[in-house]
Amino acid sequence: MDFLHSQESLTAFQWILRAIVAFFFLLFATKVMGQRSISQLRLLDFAMAITLGNIIAHPLSDEGLGMKGSMITMAVLVFLYLIGVYLSLKWISFRHFIDSPPIALIKNGEIINANLRKARISVDFLLSELRKEKIEEIQNVALALWEPDGSISCFLNTQYQAPTRADLKLQPEPFFLPKILIKEGKIDYHELDQTTITEDWLTDQLTSTYQVDLKDVLLATIDQHNKLHVFLY
Repeated sequence: MDFLHSQESLTAFQWILRAIVAFFFLLFATKVMGQRSISQLRLLDFAMAITLGNIIAHPLSDEGLGMKGSMITMAVLVFLYLIGVYLSLKWISFRHFIDSPPIALIKNGEIINANLRKARISVDFLLSELRKEKIEEIQNVALALWEPDGSISCFLNTQYQAPTRADLKLQPEPFFLPKILIKEGKIDYHELDQTTITEDWLTDQLTSTYQVDLKDVLLATIDQHNKLHVFLY
């Protein structure tokens, strides 16, 4: 375990061991912090990402620095991060400090220039985000909000929204997410067990209906009507 401590010089193998330990320690730290830390970064998440990366980078590039202090520091910071997340859930004032309320950029088809300056974004950036949402005309927008994670949420006026089944008074069908039965030439038995079909039926469908072997299937899904959809390599 000498590679964890400061050395006058490290062998190539010791550098490799440091990299492996740092890699898995970062994975563990990220797992503890949860999915939020790897989604679009908010203030607390961004501060943690910059700090952790900076702390672990030094012992990975300087043999004169030990890893023990960096790992202890990272563990403390992860603990403080979890406390910060907990406080943001329980303490509204702290939540508003960490995740400020969204800022209205467009309201009733009018750009709010003061809020553009407050969010520190340009009109060009706003127009770019509207184009990503397939919105051609600003006057069609009922509300556009600058979210704490740096994204823009847009809501069209009702007359420009796409009609739903409820609007057309059509009988709705229950939502069903297709089950992935085969992925990259291998059967997903966990998903298969959640359906009413068997492995024999699945392989028979591949050979008789699609005339393909299992290894040739990139993806195969089944819908609520037990209809198999096969995608080949």
